[in-house]
This record gives sequence, C-alpha cells and structure tokens, in this order.
Amino acid sequence: MNTPQPAMTSRISPAEPEAGADRALRRDRAPVPVLMYHHVSPNNDMITTTPERFETQMAWLARAGYTTLDTEGFARFLAGGEVPERSVLLTFDDGYLDNWVYAHPILRRHGLRAVLFLITGCLHDGPPRPHAERGAALPDTPSHRDCEAAIDIGRADDVMLRWSEVQAMREAGTFEFHSHTHTHTRWDKLHGDDPARKTAALREDLIASRDTLARELGKASDQLCWPQGYFDADYLAVAGELGFRYLYTTDPKGRNLPGSAPSHIHRIAAKDEDDRWLRRRLWLARSRRLGPIYDYFRYGRRRR
Repeated sequence: MNTPQPAMTSRISPAEPEAGADRALRRDRAPVPVLMYHHVSPNNDMITTTPERFETQMAWLARAGYTTLDTEGFARFLAGGEVPERSVLLTFDDGYLDNWVYAHPILRRHGLRAVLFLITGCLHDGPPRPHAERGAALPDTPSHRDCEAAIDIGRADDVMLRWSEVQAMREAGTFEFHSHTHTHTRWDKLHGDDPARKTAALREDLIASRDTLARELGKASDQLCWPQGYFDADYLAVAGELGFRYLYTTDPKGRNLPGSAPSHIHRIAAKDEDDRWLRRRLWLARSRRLGPIYDYFRYGRRRR
C-alpha cells in the first residue's frame, strides 16, 4: 500500500503516565524496540528488505539471544510484567505474498516470530503457494510499486497472502495476525471536511476487518495498526469504541517502556541493511541514556 509516513501526522500526543509508581516502574527497565517491515523480496525498491539481508538480521537476533515477543508478551511488558532482558517485537504491515515466500522460512529456521497486520479485504482463498524451503519454483514477488498497481486493477491475489498461507504461518508459529483495517483507506483524506462521514467510514472499515479476522481465524483482537501511521482524535475515539486498545504507529521517536500508553506504540522502520545496522539500531533504541539523544538529533524536537 502507500508508503508509510516517517512520523505521525496527527498532532495528538499520547497520554503519558505521571504517577510516581509508574515513573519508578519505567526507570530501570530497558525499552522494547518494535521493528516495522513490509516486504522481504529480491525485487527491492522501497520499504523492502532482501532475503539475504533479512537472513543476516534474523541470524544475528538469534545469536545475540534476543527473544521475539508475541503481542501478549509485549502487552505484559507495557503493563509492567516481566519479559526477557533482550526482547524485541517484529512487525510486518499489509500482508504481502513475499512474507510467506521468504520471511516465513527465515523466521522458522531461526526459531523467531513476528506480528503481521493484515489488510483483510485484500486476501483471497486458494491453495498455499510454494515458499523458499519447499524446493519448487517460487512465485514472483513484485516490487512495492508493482504490488500497489496490481491491487488497483483487481489482482490482489497475485501479490498478497491467501488465507491458507495465513493459517499455515499461524500453525507454524512464525506469525500472529491482527488488523491493518479492511481497505487501508485514509478516510481523513476522503472525508476530511465531514467528520461524521469520516468516522462512520472508519468504523465500518474496522468492523469489517475485525469480523473477517474472527471468521477466518476464529477470533479478532485488540491490536490495530494505523494505515500510513495516520490517526487523529476521531480515529482514536472510534478505535476505542470498537475495543482496539493497542495501537501501532509509524512514529520512531520515543520508547516503549513499562507504563507507556498502549494507544501510541512506537516503531522503527527496518532498513535493507545487514546485521550491523540492526545491531547498532537496537543498541541505541534500548539505551536509556543514548536513545533519547539519538531521537532528538535524528527526528528533531517535535514529537508528533
């Protein structure tokens, strides 16, 4: 889908806990970084990591002793519960075919897991296609721009996951699945001059996504990733009404700590670099002293 915004376009700031107990809870705990991927594919243009570099990143995570959390473990951490010292949350947006073809086998090989936010209206039925561990001819995994073009002309099944592949990854334990809305539409752009129409359209979109996940997977969840990272006060209100509590942004500036607001989860965009980039980036993200300094100079003063 459209390229995610580098930072939140909303001016709404998350409510930060102020109680002394919350401050004490946060003081001595390392943050849990959340990484944001889209594609793992040889057809590398934008928001894509090649399989070779994704392999080096995941191999390093495993060697370095990192635990890749599931959303239950991450929620427990935000609430002040215990997780392994070296923890990270891997997330993927949209639900592209290449996540099955390339990312799934690499995660399984290294015993890691990730979270995938699905645009539920783009998935179809059909048998699972080959992936990189099966020794068969692999399906084409187009570039991001070509994926967008295929979806626009009604050929989403050529570039997006099928429900059978979602089920196979879920059973293998490499991915868990949550909502990225049903249509990935920016309703604020379509109906920005009509707040009532905007919120009605968003509500319908989220309900359709929630109902589709419940039908296909047996349950929905309280986890939601905003399309292109955008949200505003109306978006937050609708999501809350529908029971979505954990809201994932594209905002890299800030740290996910015990007591942090689950309605504003910070994520770091993954790069098409080898494990040396990941090692440096996680070291900075987990540093209580250097992390905020890096954010200040990298992203500027304003937190949006």
